Amino acid sequence: MSIDGRDIRNRNPDVQWHVSAFQAPRSGADPTGQVRRLQELRARILYDNGRRPGFRDAAGAHVDDQELDYGAWHFVARRHPDGPVLGYIRLSTPATGELFQSRAYLGEQQYEQLLAAEGAGVEETFEHSRLVVEHRARKLGLGAYLNAVAIGAAHYLGAKIMIGTSGTRDGQDQFHGRFGFHPVPGTRCYVERYTEEVVILLHRTAAGAGEYTDLVGRMCAEFPALTSGDLGVPTSGDLGVWTAGGLESRDAPAALVQAAVPDGDGWQPVLLEPNHAADYAALTALLESGRVTAVHDTITAQLAELIRCREPDRRYAGAELERKIEEQLAGVEAWAYGSWVWYPWSGRLVHVLPRAEYRLVRTDRNREKIQRPQQRGLLDRRIGIVGLSVGNSAAVTLALEGVGGAFRLADFDELSLSNMNRLRAGVHHLGVGKAVICARQMFEIDPYLDIEIMTSGLTETTMAEFFHGDRAPIDLLVEECDTPYVKIAAREYARALGIPVVMDCNDRGMLDIERFDLEPDRPLLHGRIGDLRAADLPELSDQEKADLILSMVDAERISPELAAAFGEIGRTLSSWPQLASDVALGGALVTSAARRILLGSHCASGRFYIDLDTLIAPEYNTATALDGALT
Repeated sequence: MSIDGRDIRNRNPDVQWHVSAFQAPRSGADPTGQVRRLQELRARILYDNGRRPGFRDAAGAHVDDQELDYGAWHFVARRHPDGPVLGYIRLSTPATGELFQSRAYLGEQQYEQLLAAEGAGVEETFEHSRLVVEHRARKLGLGAYLNAVAIGAAHYLGAKIMIGTSGTRDGQDQFHGRFGFHPVPGTRCYVERYTEEVVILLHRTAAGAGEYTDLVGRMCAEFPALTSGDLGVPTSGDLGVWTAGGLESRDAPAALVQAAVPDGDGWQPVLLEPNHAADYAALTALLESGRVTAVHDTITAQLAELIRCREPDRRYAGAELERKIEEQLAGVEAWAYGSWVWYPWSGRLVHVLPRAEYRLVRTDRNREKIQRPQQRGLLDRRIGIVGLSVGNSAAVTLALEGVGGAFRLADFDELSLSNMNRLRAGVHHLGVGKAVICARQMFEIDPYLDIEIMTSGLTETTMAEFFHGDRAPIDLLVEECDTPYVKIAAREYARALGIPVVMDCNDRGMLDIERFDLEPDRPLLHGRIGDLRAADLPELSDQEKADLILSMVDAERISPELAAAFGEIGRTLSSWPQLASDVALGGALVTSAARRILLGSHCASGRFYIDLDTLIAPEYNTATALDGALT
């Protein structure tokens, strides 16, 4: 008997599925071996490397021989028309209702009572089952798409209700719940063959299909096109499979869809702990939303590193390391351990250790320079950073070193091409706010940070919000902005609150420290601006403002190159010169000073120069004597 089929494609522009449909003969005839190959495909996926041993016989063959396959509709999915099969689902019609799995599971009497309670006859009841997807295709949204195809077909064929059995261990029942299926009370019990608890699910077609109502409606409308025409019987090669490889996420939620255009504004990651039901549901919905572009899972390697950090005198390997990892997991599946972090601006979904363990491993090599109690103390502090061009280097270095666990970032400006000589960013960041870029970079270092941003920058109206915030006041200010008003007003506010201020000028390695926490009456900028207040600045002329900036940075101590540049700004130069190496050094100096201040180490107010032009000089060369001996 000829098997009719026609390909249909997913209209998602990023992921296309080619689905072939056929209805197997009711007689049980299988002249082409198509049904048998589908049964083998299903059994191999369900066997899942031994998780469900009932789908493999003593001879090692994968077996899922069911009479219910004959007379049922079968939907087979590929990425390309001639590609291997990546997924499959079955839809059984009332013609084979006496063979339904749900009927056998409930027993004749309870099954009939259930249909009667729903006001549905056997001729209006369809069963869908055996949704299987190759592991690598689960991350491309195929499970949800195939489910919609089968449900849409049932709607078209006149189903009043749909019924089926569903596993519960991996949240399959919750996955079907998003299509409008609900569990039948009192039907959940353990089934040996599936090695998990199974429940009966029910779907009323009149109620729509939950979150997927639109997609199911589209599949319902396209079902006639899917089954029309005569494209011949697929050959045996069409049922080849995608071999295992790549990321293994055995028990991960249903799927991953290729993402749309990266987010230009988002800066906050989404943290999901799948051991919590709400987060599991959110994770599954995210994976099926079309917004995730890549999954990165190195949790096993992270666990191994965690064990090495805790027991550095041991070198676990092989089976012994696996045993230690299992002990750490304590019965939790590896995929569900810790957090999954979704970065909406890149579409990446990354698996990381729980907060405390993540930070223990990430900062393990800080020890002896920063001890564990000190590390924990630093993570309890909140740092405010104003000006995120030069300040970006400080912010990222603070995050790298674990100096501060909470940050408040302020900058009104967007990244321009000329900023990229000193601000570490990519061309895809052009036009993106500097505060947004900085927050993203810091969250990609430590997704557990607490970060707030102010994209309007620091102004008279936002000053109080910046220093106090909604959560807690800042403990330290890093000031790296260009505006004289902000430089003075921020210090006035910091002095009134007893907050220390650190500034890097990225010229000659100048580091400025004002310990208003220890010296509440200390003059601003070490007295270099006299009694001038921020409120006085609007009255100053342009020349007076230029003189003010020079007095702030100590005109007699700036480098000759910067001194020469001031006279050329607006004539041959668009702005004053800055180098990435100077900015990177400044980030290191700010971080070192902030760490000392927040830990209570000695770090006095003052202005300090770590001038490499001076320090990398012959008189400081400690290898001179050795060089002479070698010559």
